[in-house]
Amino acid sequence: MSSSPIPSNVNVLPQTRQLLGLYSIIRDKNTSRSDFIFYSDRIIRLLVEEGLNQLPVTDKLVKTPTGAEFKGLAFEGKICGVSIMRAGESMEQGLRDCCRSVRIGKILIQRDEETAQPSLFYDKLPEDISSRFVFLLDPMLATGGSAMMAVEVLIARGVPQERILFLNLIASPEGIAAFAEKFPNVQIITGVIDDGLDENKWIQPGLGDFGDRYYCI
Repeated sequence: MSSSPIPSNVNVLPQTRQLLGLYSIIRDKNTSRSDFIFYSDRIIRLLVEEGLNQLPVTDKLVKTPTGAEFKGLAFEGKICGVSIMRAGESMEQGLRDCCRSVRIGKILIQRDEETAQPSLFYDKLPEDISSRFVFLLDPMLATGGSAMMAVEVLIARGVPQERILFLNLIASPEGIAAFAEKFPNVQIITGVIDDGLDENKWIQPGLGDFGDRYYCI
């Protein structure tokens, strides 16, 4: 994990032994596709739960079956997920597991392998997205180019930065720095910040191409 200072809008999951064990499995090049999916899904669930912890709440008083009153909490506002295709689609089920009937939007952004610059190809978002909290889903934050373009799409649709939470399994220090500087009010929820990018803009030590390992291999 990088030792660089972490911006205030970045939330890293507690580096427990359980979490490190899960990452050891999905980073291993010899891990089977079925195991990669299973253990990635466990991490995704943890990321979603942490994202939900960042949402505003209001006091709620309920009566229990014993007749007693319990002073609890209720979430304020509606949420939706937006996956950056295709790898981000792997995180949709984890969000659905935690939030019943959650609406899901999609954004397709492709990166030029030579320039590493992103291009927007497609987006389909809920019509009322401007009134929702948005969980932006993409497993890897490398240069940050695709994620920043996705946030620009959301802002153009009327979503305030403060209502966007970006969830990813692995982030690079370079991507974190670029993203946090441009969008200081977007919350980043990540599982781990790795050492950095290599000359090909791949995260190191990373885990390879997440989409290929989740869907193809």
